[in-house]
Amino acid sequence: GISVVEILALTGAFWNHTGLRYREQMACSPGAHEKSASIRRVLTKQPEARIAWLSALFVLVYIGVEVSLGGWIVEFLLHVRKGEAFASGMGATGYWLGITLGRILLPFVTNLIGLKIAVTVYLTAAMAAELVFWLVPNFYASIIAVGLQGFFIGPMFPHAISAVTSLLPQHLHVVVIGFVAALGGCGASLLPFAVGMLAQRFSVTALQPFILACLGLSLIIWLFIPHAKRGKAFF
Repeated sequence: GISVVEILALTGAFWNHTGLRYREQMACSPGAHEKSASIRRVLTKQPEARIAWLSALFVLVYIGVEVSLGGWIVEFLLHVRKGEAFASGMGATGYWLGITLGRILLPFVTNLIGLKIAVTVYLTAAMAAELVFWLVPNFYASIIAVGLQGFFIGPMFPHAISAVTSLLPQHLHVVVIGFVAALGGCGASLLPFAVGMLAQRFSVTALQPFILACLGLSLIIWLFIPHAKRGKAFF
């Protein structure tokens, strides 16, 4: 049922975005005819390569964090915080609800303070919430902290795509965004697998320092992504 709603919504939203319209836009895009936007060129020639690889790594780590937390929250709340099964399950619900609200509400804040600063602040806040989740041995504090984590990391993926479209000319968007999404999606399998290995070796308590380290890595990667002035591409 939900898939049908999604198909109808996407069809309506992109009804006028035809191949003909895309080719017409590309014909008017500066530099569109200079060289073909091949994946090899984009990934090996500067400055496109820097933006593509950093953005892909950022999304990879972010998606890994998102899925790892979503998959291991209940286990952590049950066995470490000694919560009831239903309440622990609601903790996961609160986390995903936080992600949803973050994606809806935080872009309004981003428009006020700028993309670079906003993502830096959101990641810092997510790390602070992670510290509370890890170090405060209280079930309800953990529930609130993980919900706040979801809220602050919620807009990371759309903001990363926004950075790509701001930094690169239009004729490179399809190639680079496709690469970023493809490589970034690997994080959904790699990082949860790593958490599982650590949990098997050290118990599920290994989740918290691992997530904190990944959030810190995301912040470092983000700081290396160039800053684009509003309305202007990087080159």
